[in-house]
Amino acid sequence: MPAESAGPKHVAIIMDGNGRWAQKKGKIRTFGHKAGVESVRSVVRFARQNGIESLTLFAFSSENWKRPEEEVSVLMELFNLVLNSEAKRLHKNGVRLQVIGDVEAFDAKLVEKIRKAEDMTKDNKDLVLNIAANYGGRWDIVNAAKQLATQVKSGELDVESICEDALNAHISTANLPELDLLIRTGGEHRISNFLLWQCAYAELYFTDVLWPDFNEDVFQLAVDDFNVRQRRFGLTGEQVVTADG
Repeated sequence: MPAESAGPKHVAIIMDGNGRWAQKKGKIRTFGHKAGVESVRSVVRFARQNGIESLTLFAFSSENWKRPEEEVSVLMELFNLVLNSEAKRLHKNGVRLQVIGDVEAFDAKLVEKIRKAEDMTKDNKDLVLNIAANYGGRWDIVNAAKQLATQVKSGELDVESICEDALNAHISTANLPELDLLIRTGGEHRISNFLLWQCAYAELYFTDVLWPDFNEDVFQLAVDDFNVRQRRFGLTGEQVVTADG
């Protein structure tokens, strides 16, 4: 059935353009990554104030390991610093932190910080903030398929019982509302292996604004655009109008 037009409940953002933002200012690329932290604070604040239940941010893809070693090192350092400085703030503001992706590939100390922050905020209800780190959409689907295969092998699950719902139960965002809106900043028009399963019926919004310049006003523009779209979910426009009464 068509979703209610009360605004998106789950929003995901591909935070693109940090490096280009820095280069335009004559700075090295990593300067842009550091500047982008303020935009993260801004979108978390906006989400909390506007009834968004879940916000998923693409922080580090499984392909980002291919970037220059210095940039990867700074990104890992920044992730550490943000966890140190922001976890308590998130907790104070009722935000639950959840990191999705193959985090075991990170340094053991970073993994420990992630787990501590998740545990500290696990009972918070105002907003779920998902940080996708060492994440890839294909990895997510393959990981879910492996879990189903393990269940079949052990006799817990019959092959004929495998369906979309069964696989979805093992996707990394299974505990969250369906993805409503995917935003990409920076002017590119692709989803770059992000939330492939979840994007099936999500609305896509692309903006030329580079991530460090993305603020609450730009976020509002994306939400306003979402709110005037007709979400059909396979139906015709006439069926949607009739169903809405």
